[in-house]
Amino acid sequence: MKSAVETLNPTRVRLSIEVPFEELKDSLDAAYKKINQQVTVKGFRKGKIPARVIDQRFGRGAVLEEAVNDALPKFYTEAVNEAEIDVLGQPEVDITELKDGETLNFTAEVDVRPAIEIPDYSGIEVEVDAVEVTDEDIEKSVEQLRERFASTSPVERAAEDGDVVTIDLEAKVDGEVLEDGVASGVSYTIGSGELLEGIDDAVKGLEAGGEATFTSELKGGSAAGKEAEVTVKVTQVAARELPALDDEFAQLASEFDTLDELKADSRKRLENMKQYDQATQAQERVLEKLLELVEVPVPEKLLEDEINTRKHNLEHHQLGQMGLDLEKYLEIQGKTAEEFDTETKDAAVKGIKTQFVLDELVKREKLNVNQEELTEHLMRRAASSGMSPDQFAQAVVEGGQVPLLVGEVARGKALAVVVEAATVKDTNGEVIDLDDDEDETAETVQAASEETPAEDKAEDTAEDKTEA
Repeated sequence: MKSAVETLNPTRVRLSIEVPFEELKDSLDAAYKKINQQVTVKGFRKGKIPARVIDQRFGRGAVLEEAVNDALPKFYTEAVNEAEIDVLGQPEVDITELKDGETLNFTAEVDVRPAIEIPDYSGIEVEVDAVEVTDEDIEKSVEQLRERFASTSPVERAAEDGDVVTIDLEAKVDGEVLEDGVASGVSYTIGSGELLEGIDDAVKGLEAGGEATFTSELKGGSAAGKEAEVTVKVTQVAARELPALDDEFAQLASEFDTLDELKADSRKRLENMKQYDQATQAQERVLEKLLELVEVPVPEKLLEDEINTRKHNLEHHQLGQMGLDLEKYLEIQGKTAEEFDTETKDAAVKGIKTQFVLDELVKREKLNVNQEELTEHLMRRAASSGMSPDQFAQAVVEGGQVPLLVGEVARGKALAVVVEAATVKDTNGEVIDLDDDEDETAETVQAASEETPAEDKAEDTAEDKTEA
């Protein structure tokens, strides 16, 4: 076999492959054997029909077609390996010449990973938010905890903001009560915004036994997105009572003995959260700067597939679970279809560039992923998917997606290398020394990529196993 490579553009090549006919012998034998098992000829046992009879009865062309279809993948793979090119996706194959007994010539056009030059990134500088926890932050945190331990007691008065009311609901569309539009004994805190728009104004001022009707757009159910006439009846009004902020509350709501200890712990937790946010912000901004430094050609077919995958996942997974379609989603977001298409394309381009650049860094820095790193990342991904580590691991292994997880961790390590070399300052001008968690950077990379087709396949595999 002979092969040659022609570069069509930075992301696409054409392989020209010439195969001497004798190298098709194994595929020709396999073709005759396959046809033998599929046809019957009077006077011959099945599977024992001579090749000359098959040629006479069914045509030499049918045999050649079967043999070529069998041989093409093998010769294409050999040519790819010989040329040492990193192909993306499936090739477009064209048989240019097939002479029985002489030669098989064909071409294969395919997208390839572009050659990328990574410049010196040690001069990258970014600014991030300073880690500052105020007394107001502490008070807000403790107040939220206090809200969780509030008690309620029925009162004989009109409902007010903050009260917990027990209500019955009935929704009508075009004068007809919806089958799924009736609910009884619903507990609702006035002002929480957890139910329908307009319900707060409707129930405020009502006592137990009071009733009101209002119009609201339904958020879910069979008539999601439609205007409905909703009747609400209050069956009970209860006032919320917050516990006193003292040492007794600290003992009730935590493992601490005093309120001061509880507040000190709240400060520490908030500082840790803000440090985590600061690290994530630094990683995101360093990645943005890195992508600005590198020229990355994007294969058109890969970009098209990525855009289609993102749209499919949004429409059939995310929006489907919320009972929305794309049109309604865009209306809620206040976006036009053109704006949505532009944003989707921009995100797809960024995701592809992120993978290309970080994969090149992985090779250049000779970064490897050990079993401990892979296991830790797998456990985090399992937690985010709502599956147990064992379930997620089984789904990934059975779906053949382990290399994809390895790639995520490796890219996270590559980004960690760049972050370590960069200068990160907070808004106060202080240089930040980040203790890089490589699995955390893997999450940043994943978010930046927003699930490229390969990663998304791993997610889909895991979801399929869960549903099964």
